[in-house]
Amino acid sequence: MNTMTTIIPKHALKTGEEFKASLDDGRQLWVNGAKVAKVMDEPALAAGVELMASMFDDQFTEEYAEATTVLDKKSGLVTGRSWQVPETKEEMIGRRMMMEYTSRKTVGTFGRPPDLGPTLAVGILAHLHLFKDFKSAFPECQPDFVENVQRYVEFGRMNSITCAESLTGPQNDRSSPLAQAASLLRVKRVEKDGVYISGAKSVGSIAAQTNEIFFSNLAYPGTPAEAAIWGAVPINSDGIKLVSREMLSNPGADPFDHPLGYKGEEADQLVIFKDVFVPKDRIFNLGNEHVSAISGKATLFAHYHVLTRLKVKSEVFVACAKMVTEVLGTGQIPGVRAMLAEIIEYNRTLEAFILAAEANAEINESGVMCPDVMMITTGRLYAIRNYPHIIHVLQEMCGQGLVMRFGKAAFENPDIGPDLAELLPGKGVTGMQKEKLMNFIWDLTCSSLAGRVALFENVNASPAPRMRERLVAEFDTSAMVADLKKIAELD
Repeated sequence: MNTMTTIIPKHALKTGEEFKASLDDGRQLWVNGAKVAKVMDEPALAAGVELMASMFDDQFTEEYAEATTVLDKKSGLVTGRSWQVPETKEEMIGRRMMMEYTSRKTVGTFGRPPDLGPTLAVGILAHLHLFKDFKSAFPECQPDFVENVQRYVEFGRMNSITCAESLTGPQNDRSSPLAQAASLLRVKRVEKDGVYISGAKSVGSIAAQTNEIFFSNLAYPGTPAEAAIWGAVPINSDGIKLVSREMLSNPGADPFDHPLGYKGEEADQLVIFKDVFVPKDRIFNLGNEHVSAISGKATLFAHYHVLTRLKVKSEVFVACAKMVTEVLGTGQIPGVRAMLAEIIEYNRTLEAFILAAEANAEINESGVMCPDVMMITTGRLYAIRNYPHIIHVLQEMCGQGLVMRFGKAAFENPDIGPDLAELLPGKGVTGMQKEKLMNFIWDLTCSSLAGRVALFENVNASPAPRMRERLVAEFDTSAMVADLKKIAELD
């Protein structure tokens, strides 16, 4: 494997060190109820930041340059693929290379890696033709939504910005409109040069570990005009407080004991806004209720990312399952082979959805190559519905290996280590080698971090009924119905 550093003379990329330095900006952060002066002061956050920083450094290597960078046509500079706006199928598949790279780098434990946030801005840019008649509902402040989106994507690309995103509000008493109103992110004051917003956004994954927050409200019938706001601001903006959930990884652990957990995690933050100023040029919608009708289209590239990540994770499941059969010597047992086949079926099906979405991709009115939304939505629905079962199958294949785990210290202890070595070898591998595989699968499927990831995948995907409703509402059945009428002579 060649990771030789590649010299890139003209670029708009950050190094890992530059990325870490950009996070030391006075942001207001609380972890476990205590205020944290710097992101790197919290071990779990710091380990996750180090993992993200390695992705920035990988841009400069021969091995990963193609997957992570692209030559910007306008500036002539090499830029990160996170902000790439595809105009051809080749460029769209180039974006998928980046998504596959970040998914493999994090083994799918980052539901929102650094390249996910930018997909929201790129998704809006991809549908600017739908924004052309949208105007602000507030006469005092009239942003140019189209120009602002274009400028923001250019800013992100030229400055190698990382961006968190949050669309949902905090969970509270849904039977009480007053309770929901208290947390709803909304405009509180309008001025010529921008607006002041207050409220909160929930599940702001990597917000504490990134540069900006991209926010919007999922609009529903009856949403007031002041809550129909889309925009982006620096995460250290005056009035923003980040309250992190409990940390679930194992920073500082021996990599043998926790092969994934020692790398830290993406942390989710409750992002509290109190009179946060959003400049006029950072506003992508202001009070226009019609923009809610295109929110599903604007998340297309984010959902493409979700499906790709789940596909990559399924490849890891296949590899784990195959290695388990090898080290346990169970590869010829029909029942075990059937379980392996289920995991392979899951992987191949997700791959097929992605390939179909790309094969059916079309250039839209904004000149952007977009994958087939119906194949993306159906693929996500299939992936999430089957995800818990596939996890269970993999765990079942491991048997007691996930229950009876022993750390590196036990194997190296002179009093008990020889006993473990004698009693726990696998087929053609030592007990320690078998144990490390089981430790990896534990971190991937059983640990507190794995539990959070599984919950996140389910919540992040949108509820299955909502995705099914989208299929019914948006899938064009007219050709199929016409064909049936002809075949069955039902006219």
